[in-house]
Amino acid sequence: MARYTQPVCKLCRRENQKLFLKGSRCSSAKCALERRAYPPGHRDSGRRRKVSEYGLQLREKQKVRRTYGLLEQQFFLNYLRATSMRGITGENLLSLLERRLDNVVYRLGFAPSRATARQLVHHRHFLVNGKVTNIPSFILRPGDTVVVREKSRKLDIIHSALKDAGPGTDIPWLRLDKVHLEGELLEMPKRADIPTVAQEQQIVELYSK
Repeated sequence: MARYTQPVCKLCRRENQKLFLKGSRCSSAKCALERRAYPPGHRDSGRRRKVSEYGLQLREKQKVRRTYGLLEQQFFLNYLRATSMRGITGENLLSLLERRLDNVVYRLGFAPSRATARQLVHHRHFLVNGKVTNIPSFILRPGDTVVVREKSRKLDIIHSALKDAGPGTDIPWLRLDKVHLEGELLEMPKRADIPTVAQEQQIVELYSK
């Protein structure tokens, strides 16, 4: 399956925003955006070009797509699914992205980044409702549980991620039991409770053209 293999720090610099693609490094002085707060590639003489409306919408879409680590077709399919749901399309889109298994694993603190969470899911380290699930794009529903498999409970990367996450990552629509390495999706995430910084309406307007 196709995937992005280039340096991910370039993506944060291109969007001029921390996308938290490298775990704890993004919160340290080693963050590329802290050291080089300008887009990658050739730098011009300093003149700033006026960004068109389309350009603003495109950047917003790219920012969200890269935050969740999706390819263009994957992201567009999520958008199409969001349009068929009741409610506001932009909020539906973020809700779908947040309820992906790889993102829930990351939000619960079982992985330092979404990329690592995706790899852990691929390697069958988690049970969803008691069944092994190795599909990162699996969409969870309220009441679904995510549990670290018995044979995976001693993985250093999981315990290290939980230790680094701390209490500040608590999210109202998720329940985490660190003792039993278990999490649960309590309810559909509301926009106010989704930490992702995005102007989702810009994405809807881009795809509506």
